[in-house]
Amino acid sequence: MRDKQTLSATLQHLSATVHHLAHTIGTRSYREVEKLNRTADYIEATFRSYDLVAERQAFTYQGNTYYNVITSVRGAGSAPGGDLVIGAHYDTVAGTPGADDNASGVAGLLELARLAAAEPLRRTVQFAAFTLEEPPAFMTSRMGSYVYAGSLREKERDVYGMISLEMLGYYTDARGSQLYPLPLLQWRYPDRGNFIAFVGNTTSRPFTLEVKSALNAVSPFPVESLNASPLIPGISFSDHCSFWRCGYPAFMITDTAFFRNPHYHGPGDTPETLDYERMSRLVEALSRALRML
Repeated sequence: MRDKQTLSATLQHLSATVHHLAHTIGTRSYREVEKLNRTADYIEATFRSYDLVAERQAFTYQGNTYYNVITSVRGAGSAPGGDLVIGAHYDTVAGTPGADDNASGVAGLLELARLAAAEPLRRTVQFAAFTLEEPPAFMTSRMGSYVYAGSLREKERDVYGMISLEMLGYYTDARGSQLYPLPLLQWRYPDRGNFIAFVGNTTSRPFTLEVKSALNAVSPFPVESLNASPLIPGISFSDHCSFWRCGYPAFMITDTAFFRNPHYHGPGDTPETLDYERMSRLVEALSRALRML
């Protein structure tokens, strides 16, 4: 009964966050500073509602001030190797409400923080909501995630690993619905877009497989992993790449974006297109898996 109640609450929280960001606030591009500030307010207020101390990391880009929103949950044990960082970006490209990209990732971030606040993990976790992941800051030192990762490096903070939550909500059981950047991958991975993917570089392979193994141990949720060269399209396309550049192991958890979701970066990326039941099962399983790290 407890698991069913937890899952139901998780589903409601995920749906509420996605609808607030993608519907109530709407598009959140780098030009829409007021909307990004409203989103930061929502994230900070949500963290605080879980009795967590939230803070903003301000930085400037093209004459405007932007904010990362960060909180942490102190670990209940003494796990070696440093803190775990979990992040998601809250901005969108222009013209899209960004339900999957990336209100779904922010929703997952907030829910994982809620669950950790109620029952701390063994390891201390930093929860970070980033801005400016999308173009024109994309893949530059002005990404919010790079600003944050760089600050950790400057402080010489030990980071066990970073997980980027990048699009968690789109699933389909249709045959041929899953595409890949290289033809060879079609022979190795499923042709139905009904799984979640763990994607990182080769250096981050041990960390990626550790989290994947933990997820497999606690849940039957289908998960595939790929650690490969960033030269393969999509491997580096999120905030985890900022942590690579700062010397930290990192990977993204993703529904594979444009390799599956036909609404990617378009006006059709709305809350109604997402599968909240599968999202809630994934997030609840992740919460339990992270307790094994």
